Amino acid sequence: MRETSNPVFRSLPKGQGGYAQFGTEAAGYGAQAVQADPYVTQYPDQRQTGVARPLTIDDVVTKTGITLAVLTAVAAVSYFLVAQNLALAMPLLLVGSLAGMGLLLFAIFGRKQDNPAIVLSYAVCEGMVVGAFSFVVANLMVSGISAGALISQAVVGTLGVFFGMLVVYKTGAIRVTPKFTRFLVAAGFGAVVLMLVNLVIGLFTHSAGPLRDGGPMAILFSLLMIGLAAFFFLSDFDQADQAIRAGAPEKAAWGIALGLTVTLVWLYLEILRLLSYFNNN
Repeated sequence: MRETSNPVFRSLPKGQGGYAQFGTEAAGYGAQAVQADPYVTQYPDQRQTGVARPLTIDDVVTKTGITLAVLTAVAAVSYFLVAQNLALAMPLLLVGSLAGMGLLLFAIFGRKQDNPAIVLSYAVCEGMVVGAFSFVVANLMVSGISAGALISQAVVGTLGVFFGMLVVYKTGAIRVTPKFTRFLVAAGFGAVVLMLVNLVIGLFTHSAGPLRDGGPMAILFSLLMIGLAAFFFLSDFDQADQAIRAGAPEKAAWGIALGLTVTLVWLYLEILRLLSYFNNN
């Protein structure tokens, strides 16, 4: 089995068999997964045990839809709370970011990605961040464009990239290979390091840092992050495809929903930030 570049998916359970899929992987993958994956014994073939039905594409779509619906609802509440009291922006951003990161790390290292309570709690935390961040950027950091128009453009851009990469994956225009996955992992770690360095520079210079100040370097960095997030979708789709083909249990859909949500939120924030650069005060 290929190792995924998205850490959320790395410990998702797999089972046997082949079911509905996203793409066109080779037949017989289920048997290979059984031999290669140590977690299969935890979730034996669902058709034989009768305990739970195997994962399907409908499960992935439904659980992802529920997760994003919760995130969107909380984001709307967070947005209007900040609109009523701007002092709430920083607490919502800090609490949402730290709690969300904590839940994500717990899900990854505790192998709890398929726990719906953790996934939906993460959606709540990210909703707090998305709502507060959207208000601050769209109302305080731009001019010449309404908040609704800027946010709408970011949402449309995010959905456009998502469905565009889904088409790329389904048509096989870019294949998710081990080499491709290693590239994404290295690029992801590199992006994290750059953002941490920029944060340190910003703390010492009392600024947003060269990667977030709206200048040419910041624009280039945001474009690179948007491109990287787009490629991460290919890895996400491939891992979901493999889980379905391997006959993973139904609840694995929550872990897939978590991974897709992480990438979607990252992409939306980067697109919104980039748009703000072009409409800066």
